[in-house]
Amino acid sequence: MAPTVGGNIILARRVFVTETGGLDLWERVLKRLPPQDAAQLRKTLLVTSNYPLDLNLRLDDAIARELYPGEPDRAFREMGRKSADVNLTGPQRGFVREGDPHHLLGFTDTIYAFYYGEGRRTYEKTGANSATLTTYDAPPSTPGDCATVVGWYERALELSGAQGVQVVESRCRNRGDLVCEYKLTWA
Repeated sequence: MAPTVGGNIILARRVFVTETGGLDLWERVLKRLPPQDAAQLRKTLLVTSNYPLDLNLRLDDAIARELYPGEPDRAFREMGRKSADVNLTGPQRGFVREGDPHHLLGFTDTIYAFYYGEGRRTYEKTGANSATLTTYDAPPSTPGDCATVVGWYERALELSGAQGVQVVESRCRNRGDLVCEYKLTWA
């Protein structure tokens, strides 16, 4: 079975694009995709549905090329930030406790399952204002996908009241490591 992502990812991408440039921009992004992808994304998108990971990766690439030509890392981080905004102020708001980033991080494995159909992500508290997240057994990813994770956790920690947030991917499967590992620090 092909790897999948949750509908919350696809919906957050659409919100990101339409809030940035309206439905005209969304249509320009869709025109960069194969016709079957565009047709699927024009249908009603459900947060409770799963979508092929490959579709998500092609959508992310089309958004990056349309919105930030020459700055793909910026595009992917911004998509991750918007995904956190949409989901953590909406259906996943129960994970956020103001002033307690570790509360949110304690749900890392559950949150991961909302986004991805395979693999798992663990959380280790490494200090009062730091943690390490590690992704295991996940489907193949891209540097862009990892950048969206960085953006997601930056914004998620900010929504939890953290300031001076830094998220660094210290190990990455795209660089030959067996896992993706993220070091999180904040003030």
